[in-house]
Amino acid sequence: MPTPQEFYIRAATENEARGPFNLEQLVSLADNGQVDAATLFYDAAAEQWVAVGSSPEVMALIFPEKKKLRLGTKEVKTLNAESTDSTPPITVDDMLAAAEGRTDETKDKQSPEIAAARAARAGQWGGVLALLLSAAALCAPSLDLLLAADIIGVIQRQPFALLGLADLLFALMLALGSINLYPFVRFRAVLGLGMIGFVLWAHGQMVPLAALAAGSAGLWFCTVCMSYLGVGLAALAAMGGMAGFAWLVLNHA
Repeated sequence: MPTPQEFYIRAATENEARGPFNLEQLVSLADNGQVDAATLFYDAAAEQWVAVGSSPEVMALIFPEKKKLRLGTKEVKTLNAESTDSTPPITVDDMLAAAEGRTDETKDKQSPEIAAARAARAGQWGGVLALLLSAAALCAPSLDLLLAADIIGVIQRQPFALLGLADLLFALMLALGSINLYPFVRFRAVLGLGMIGFVLWAHGQMVPLAALAAGSAGLWFCTVCMSYLGVGLAALAAMGGMAGFAWLVLNHA
């Protein structure tokens, strides 16, 4: 049976026809529920009203078979299904530890910013210890004058003890986290090496001078290095140099 280009339709209980409708319009009416298999259409070839459901050709045009979407069972996972494994839930602390490279899976993928911050922290404490050793070396020879608060006597006999007091103050403030003092610490390292180094050089004391130079250079680099290797070398030079300088000064005294 040839398919008509225009359709006139009516319900079985109606006497008046509706139309004409083209195929697209008829499909739209079917999608909206206004046309079903019991709806009658006028078959011009047979010159009679025929139910849509009785014509396979018209049924195929108006109600095309919808392709069903099928997914493999391995590709589908129910979102609200309960977990059957024994893995504990991830907490905020776990996520922070992963971000900071403190887990077994991420320890080799630490953020460069975090690594630099930790290296700077190590340099800060290396500087604190170096300053304390320097303070001990400079203040110990005039400890009695300092305890007596005899500033005039300190200036006359051991003026470098004042620099030792500054080292002690810097060490305390750095230990409290005042890293904004780094420019002053660098200036102190250069100033101490220049002043004390000149006196040592004038008296021919090359070994204490070498220890002081190593300690001062290490102290300076402790405030600028941002890598573990750089901070490690700077801290070793700062603490080792200042410890050697303190030992030589105290034994000489």
